[in-house]
Amino acid sequence: MKSGYIEGKKHAPEDLGDILVLGLGKSGRIAADYCLGAAAARVRSVTVAAGADTEANRAQGERYAAQGAHVIYGEDVPAEALPEGGRFALCIASPGISEFGAFYARARECSDEVVSEVEFAWRESARESRWVAITGTNGKTTTTALCAHLLASCGMRAAAVGNIGDTCLSAVQDGDTDVYVAEVSSYQLASTRLFAPDVAVLLNITPDHLKWHKGMDNYIAAKQRVYANLAATGGTVVMDAVNDIVRAQVRALKAIPAQQRGFSYIPMGAAEGLSVDMHEKCGSENAAFIDAQGVLCVRFGDRVERLVNRDELQIPGEHNAGNALAAAAAALALGADAADVRAALRTFAPLPHRIEPCGSIAGVACYNDSKATNVDATLKALSAFGGKRPVVLLGGDDKGTDLAELVAQTVAHCKAAVCYGASRERFLDAFADAAVPVLHAQHMEDALDAALGVAEPGDIVLLSPACASFDEFDNFEQRGDVFRRLVATRRDTAGG
Repeated sequence: MKSGYIEGKKHAPEDLGDILVLGLGKSGRIAADYCLGAAAARVRSVTVAAGADTEANRAQGERYAAQGAHVIYGEDVPAEALPEGGRFALCIASPGISEFGAFYARARECSDEVVSEVEFAWRESARESRWVAITGTNGKTTTTALCAHLLASCGMRAAAVGNIGDTCLSAVQDGDTDVYVAEVSSYQLASTRLFAPDVAVLLNITPDHLKWHKGMDNYIAAKQRVYANLAATGGTVVMDAVNDIVRAQVRALKAIPAQQRGFSYIPMGAAEGLSVDMHEKCGSENAAFIDAQGVLCVRFGDRVERLVNRDELQIPGEHNAGNALAAAAAALALGADAADVRAALRTFAPLPHRIEPCGSIAGVACYNDSKATNVDATLKALSAFGGKRPVVLLGGDDKGTDLAELVAQTVAHCKAAVCYGASRERFLDAFADAAVPVLHAQHMEDALDAALGVAEPGDIVLLSPACASFDEFDNFEQRGDVFRRLVATRRDTAGG
């Protein structure tokens, strides 16, 4: 073991030095708590750059100051806040703070390293622990939860962490987990340096968070960091080869000799869809696909596992079949037993806010897909109901993305659309010539009532907004919770 590092941990210095915690979001709070608590004996000083001088930040800041931290407010790290010697050994940055912003830049100027809480947690975790890191524009929460479910069903002490469940660092501190299945965002990955999971999953990449990343190229580069250090573990990356951007990365990996690359990859599907076996198509050593009978299949090394038929899954839609395939491939790559994976795939239920069944009103089935905060997520939901044509609720805080494909797919798959909220006028303009009935409403509640007004028994009403929630709600979870309550209230009045 390298001198100066704790035996039995991945990369944890005996002396952490002077620490800067940048931002007091969820990640910042757990980092500050850890450095002032469990790791206090290894820390010389803790400075908390709380960000905006709000009542909430003041309350947190006063608590940390009482524990001996130096707390500063505003989006700067002034010279007088620097420790003796003029630099911090390590800065742990909250994911809400863009690496291209002045606040982050100032922290980088005065710190030897800037890392995310995910990276810090991985460094502090037990050397024998294993990590599965899952990222992508859409589908990562379902895939993360499902992968953790598969591994736990195989008898492993696995837990979903990161942007789902506990933060990575709190899970590491608790010490109850051997396999960390981490949902990691592009924000968190952008500030990773040594992070080396045993298995990485790269789902689809479509335009999102471009303001934070200052462009698509930086967003793609951040996502790619999920497997940047995979050679250190000799691990495996599962890659959605149906997606054009990810497929280009598959080609780039294929061009590198396996011995030089240092890790394996499993492409899922190909340009034509999930039904394509990359091994049969172009000789890929590994492949994940759905065969002609609808069975999820994973070819990894010299074994081919036929798992379950897509119709046996409780989560609807082609995109969820892909999420299940990714989770299964990751679990098998980590050494899970195929029979256990097979059984666990059948028992996984839909997560809240992701095409979640939430009851029927007078024979009309209602689904909550509030997590669809961008167009690509909504496109997947529209085609998830086979031959049934839902009445879709579209609207909220507009992200300004192109709507042409959304209009086309709504026409192809939906009975009607209801446009509502802050995005209503732009969406109505986009749907002006669409060959499908288009209604409009002021708020989400009005949109539900408008949808129920045109739906008949046996129809589906689908909340899949293609927008953020901030015009009416604090987050997509609150939006989905309100939708569920509205459905329940109307069901009680009209009957199921």
